[in-house]
Amino acid sequence: MRKLLTKSGVVFDYINSGLVWLLAALAAFCWFSICYEVLLRYFLNRPTIWALSIVEKILAIITFLGAAWLLKKGGHVKIDVLELFLPKRWQMVLEGITSVLSALVCFVLTWYGAQVVIEQFQTGSHDPTVLALPQGPFYMVIPIGFFLLFIQYLRNAYGCLVDWRSLQEGSSDNGNHANYKEEDMR
Repeated sequence: MRKLLTKSGVVFDYINSGLVWLLAALAAFCWFSICYEVLLRYFLNRPTIWALSIVEKILAIITFLGAAWLLKKGGHVKIDVLELFLPKRWQMVLEGITSVLSALVCFVLTWYGAQVVIEQFQTGSHDPTVLALPQGPFYMVIPIGFFLLFIQYLRNAYGCLVDWRSLQEGSSDNGNHANYKEEDMR
């Protein structure tokens, strides 16, 4: 079981890393698109009809598909006022519980997001903009992003459990559960 978790963790990390590179390229495309739009609009008085619609879609894609990677890196906002006053083992318990609860919320959002995507494809909805882009493909990033978050929260919870067990056994090496990586499984 441990080997399976290790291999699936490595695959998951490769997926997240690949997505981050893709999202970085999309962010660069957004930057160039906005610069292009500004140049055309204010200097040549010939604005584009596509820049704003495409950039807002890309920003949603970046937000949803980058969230799991950001969680892995410890970049999500965290209120730790109570946690600072707790002993290390209770900090891990609290973080493990919040990770499990967050995973459940992400699973529910994945489920309902998938239902919305199916509905969008069935109805053939299009954006109410000049481009009239189909909404289904863009809405797909919502359940995919929440599913990736679901997996990462489960990994964080597992990391907390491993660290908590090592503290219970009296080990001083408790890893780094907040930034769970595939090396922690080896």
